[in-house]
Amino acid sequence: MLTLPNILTLSRIVALPLLVACLWWPAWAAGYALAFALYCLMGITDYFDGYLARAQGAVSRLGIFLDPIADKIMVAAVILMLVGTHDIMGIHLIAALVILLREIAVSGLREFLGGIQVSVPVSRLAKWKTTLQLVALGALILAGALPVQWWIKDVGLAALWGAAALTLVTGWDYLRVGLKHMD
Repeated sequence: MLTLPNILTLSRIVALPLLVACLWWPAWAAGYALAFALYCLMGITDYFDGYLARAQGAVSRLGIFLDPIADKIMVAAVILMLVGTHDIMGIHLIAALVILLREIAVSGLREFLGGIQVSVPVSRLAKWKTTLQLVALGALILAGALPVQWWIKDVGLAALWGAAALTLVTGWDYLRVGLKHMD
């Protein structure tokens, strides 16, 4: 069902290779600037696909399925690219790894719980985690576009650690709920 919200979600998935291509060369500040603009546009579509689906009563199974996938592959691709270009390195790899592992674990948990008809709603804290995570990755991309503005990278890395901390808390919350439904 190709409603406007679903088209917005699909546009994020389709735009992902372009975002990755823009981040491919770490010394290409213009590529990072394009990546930042595209990343912001993808974030805006993420907000509006859900808003429009609810406002128009157009929530669909396709949208419910694709939206979290689009979010997770965008976050994973950006983290992997920023690690590959050494924008995230050293001790900061731990924060990136925590975020990636939680995304995979929660996806698996949701799949398991969905199979036994148990729904786990997204908590307010998880929404804050997502927001902080998106701000962190956006700041790290922007830092590549504006390398003389060293503080942008510092903000991005601090936000990445904040997102990793919230990732641990919300991941534990989901796991606790999930364990109640396992034999």
